[in-house]
Amino acid sequence: MIRTLALLALTVLVAACTPPTPDDELRDLGRFKLGHNIVVAPKVQMVPGSRKVEPDEWVDVLTNEMAARFSRYEGDQLYHFGLSVEGYFVAPGGVPLVLSPKSVLAIKVTVWDDAANKKLNAEPETFTVFETTSGESFLLGSGHTRTRDEQMLGLARNAVKEIEIWMAENHAEDRWFAAEGEVAPAPAKKPVQSWNSPSTASE
Repeated sequence: MIRTLALLALTVLVAACTPPTPDDELRDLGRFKLGHNIVVAPKVQMVPGSRKVEPDEWVDVLTNEMAARFSRYEGDQLYHFGLSVEGYFVAPGGVPLVLSPKSVLAIKVTVWDDAANKKLNAEPETFTVFETTSGESFLLGSGHTRTRDEQMLGLARNAVKEIEIWMAENHAEDRWFAAEGEVAPAPAKKPVQSWNSPSTASE
């Protein structure tokens, strides 16, 4: 995993120039209402060369950003999150225009249906997300243009966005967070996302 994250950090990738915020327009998540929001980082791995982030710091920023976004949904059925931080690279100052590594964060997510007392996804979904790149940070590297805390916040918000998109897709396709009278199907097993893919949405 460490090697793959390191290669991803060096990938030239230009993300959208407008970072997400908790106040962005909500997506359709049916009856969703935030219950427990549990973030852990017992085995988080740091790519060598990264700015150091303590596990508790990842837990705090992700817990706060998940709550800020998903507490806005006002459905009538509780769902719980279990989120594990797997690995990260928070870009240091590189050599502008030559070596400007990109920050990247890997997490795994499970959504739990409180009423049905079961997981919606049988296997944890893996997300590998990059920080949003501005013109300045693309040329100079975010290690030169952003503080470590700003990089962490950007990664956390992009992770929350990808989780929300994944949830909305499952609501539309598989009736997660089903409306009154509807029953969501039993979760189908999915293969674990390989670390060899830079997918932004993949225990």
